[in-house]
Amino acid sequence: MTAGAASASLTRRSERAGGADRLPPVRILVIGGGAREHALCHALSRDTEVTALHCAPGNAGIAEVATVHPVDALDGAAVAALAGELAADLVVVGPEAPLVAGVADAVRAAGIPVFGPSAEAARLEGSKAFAKDVMAAAGVPTARSYVCTTAEQIDTALDAFGAPYVVKDDGLAAGKGVVVTEDRARAREHALACERVVIEEFLDGPEVSLFAVTDGTTVVPLQPAQDFKRAHDGDAGPNTGGMGAYSPLPWAEPGLVDEVRETVLEPTVAELRKRGTPFSGLLYAGLAVTSRGVRVIEFNARFGDPETQVVLARLRTPLSGLLYAAATGELAALPPLRWSEGAAVTVVIASEGYPAAPRTGDPITGLDAVAERDAPDAYVLHAGTRRGAGGEVLSAGGRVLSVTATGPDLAAARSRAYTAVGRIGLKGSHHRGDIARAAAEAAAGPA
Repeated sequence: MTAGAASASLTRRSERAGGADRLPPVRILVIGGGAREHALCHALSRDTEVTALHCAPGNAGIAEVATVHPVDALDGAAVAALAGELAADLVVVGPEAPLVAGVADAVRAAGIPVFGPSAEAARLEGSKAFAKDVMAAAGVPTARSYVCTTAEQIDTALDAFGAPYVVKDDGLAAGKGVVVTEDRARAREHALACERVVIEEFLDGPEVSLFAVTDGTTVVPLQPAQDFKRAHDGDAGPNTGGMGAYSPLPWAEPGLVDEVRETVLEPTVAELRKRGTPFSGLLYAGLAVTSRGVRVIEFNARFGDPETQVVLARLRTPLSGLLYAAATGELAALPPLRWSEGAAVTVVIASEGYPAAPRTGDPITGLDAVAERDAPDAYVLHAGTRRGAGGEVLSAGGRVLSVTATGPDLAAARSRAYTAVGRIGLKGSHHRGDIARAAAEAAAGPA
């Protein structure tokens, strides 16, 4: 860190000592190029404390709110060099692969505050077996499991738990390394295709996604959300990276967040600190609210997609101050987070063939119509897009767009989201029509 940067950092620390949730002006670099990063950039672009917003490599939508730069997001030295060139006060690493590759370590070594865990701490997502070991040591409630590396071990584990079978690739799989099936042959096939696999008992009950920002000591939970993993309505079809989400959860018990903070999040952070690998950044707990209580399905080491879209849509505390406090060990001084009383819903538009063989390169229409007719209550966050030679927006991935809307309640947010979805054209695309439907109907009560 240069002398000027160090002085600026000390100034920020002293100005935050009074507990304000705002910062002096900051320059921020976001790493990544999906809808999660667009959601982060969207929130940061509306933050008056952010004077310069950059993203690398970004996408067609992010380029409208941030200056984008070409960079290999897995190259820690290149990311650190770019952050230095931009005089960034904070680097926010979005995706899991750069975290597991040690990008946050390289940025920290350059003396630049970074929001994101070290490579060692990111093993909490990078290895399901490591996460199970941490949970066992910390006394965190989770599913019983076996770690398998041979066909014999796989068969023993499948027989021990029975159907439905839950089989997880031990490594990163972009949200698609998990198979839950009644078909033993399919479960076994997936397990054998993994170099190392975790097979565990099936957890009943609804699933909840809960994010927590932590500086390695203090843990600040965000608002819970629920996502929809299956490709088609009614939770049919293959597993995906997520087809939509909503927040808040009107059916959740009022004390759920406090319970998870006390029994899951804080013990996990304490255990990693005890091991000498403190976790600083975003800890994501995927939970099942079972008949036997809350159980952890998995941990992620970064904001989840598409849950980030709805959670940040409801956050009223300036995002830059929250992330900077985590990156600099100052979360304990941050006032309680402020939230919108309303609701948010995100619907993902996926390309033809997703998730098996997504088609790309098709033009996307209707984006201007959403901006003109639906904003600010509904807006489009880009996931897999790029600009064509003529400036047109083209599909460039499986999950192409996240249409996010807010409203006074889930029914209103949902209606606005689907109205905006209806304005968008993408050949062969598909989306789920039931995102937040059951929760909105339950919240509305009997007709």
